[in-house]
Amino acid sequence: MTSAPPPYLPGHQLLTGRCAVVTAAAGAGIGGATARRLLEEGARVVISDAHARRLKESGAELAAEFGTDRVTARPCDVTDDDQVTALFEHAEEHHGRLDIVVNNAGLGGTADLVDMTDEQWNKVLDVTLNGTFRCTRAALRRMKAAGAGGVVVNNASVIGWRAQRGQAHYAAAKAGVMALTRCAAVEAAAYGVRVNAVSPSLAMHPHLAKVTTPELLEELTGREAFGRCAEPWEVANVIVFLASGYSSYLTGEVLSVSSQHP
Repeated sequence: MTSAPPPYLPGHQLLTGRCAVVTAAAGAGIGGATARRLLEEGARVVISDAHARRLKESGAELAAEFGTDRVTARPCDVTDDDQVTALFEHAEEHHGRLDIVVNNAGLGGTADLVDMTDEQWNKVLDVTLNGTFRCTRAALRRMKAAGAGGVVVNNASVIGWRAQRGQAHYAAAKAGVMALTRCAAVEAAAYGVRVNAVSPSLAMHPHLAKVTTPELLEELTGREAFGRCAEPWEVANVIVFLASGYSSYLTGEVLSVSSQHP
């Protein structure tokens, strides 16, 4: 069975007055969809990405729609701690506060373990796991000092739970993101900050189509109960839920955004 995506849901101003930072938010993937959904819910948003040209284009598009006072763009390579620090300083300087951080930056690749190089392994781990660590650390330091609470939402993956050939580095990184989320949540609860994660199975966007074979996409889609990939905004909706007061008693949780069966 293949079902059509549901209608796009309107915003309900769940995040009015909040300031959010979203990493890897340029383009049409989960990060871009999340930035848009946060804006539709009333937040002010700083989008970041390592790709300066795409970031500039995305920032201009969102600013034209939602206003330059609510959208700013700041390049950031999450493997560089100085750039991570500058990103959060930018958010506080331009919007006066930091309430929500969505750690979406990640890097994949495909290689069997026997063929995988140290460089391939380290690159995926440094962006996907270490980058999430750097941004979470920077966010928690500021949120703790401010004493006003806050929310961190990390982007994990069902591959952190389920094996897939050629994905040892990515699976290890995403499993690490899940463990990092749980440990950070225990620590941050003491100063009123919640830390959770989403774990998507398959969300279709142009970059995924470029780096994945049609055969693999067909196989993965066939595992989904709805017979289709998720739309990026469907994952973003769950991120909005975790960022909002509707999830006030959730911390240290990893929510599967999936219709996939084993």
